[in-house]
Amino acid sequence: MKTYNGCGKKKCAIARVFLKIKKNNIRINNFKINEYFNKKINYKIIFDPIRITNSKNLDIKINVKGGGKNSQIMAIRNGLAKALLNYNKIYKKILSDNKLLTRDSRVVERKKIGKIKSRKSKQFSKR
Repeated sequence: MKTYNGCGKKKCAIARVFLKIKKNNIRINNFKINEYFNKKINYKIIFDPIRITNSKNLDIKINVKGGGKNSQIMAIRNGLAKALLNYNKIYKKILSDNKLLTRDSRVVERKKIGKIKSRKSKQFSKR
């Protein structure tokens, strides 16, 4: 049985996604999906690539680490789109039109010396 993989990233979160053509079994870090993510809205965001490409009977294994829950969700979504692209090259136009293949490159700006945060500074008093 052939495995198709993809790697998705968002901020510090990295998700490795592995697809097999079997029955619908989804595991995230060896947990069921409803044990790892508790909100139904998250499922809709994660399975956007599958819904758009109309793929069925996929066994999905996901390893995700780093970042917060929202970053992990977006990283999984990106990795799933890339794995589906490895599975079938026909999906490239559909996935790229919905902007699922591009990585969100925004990261937190570093803190500068003499500032409270990256741009926030101490209160200035004229008198």
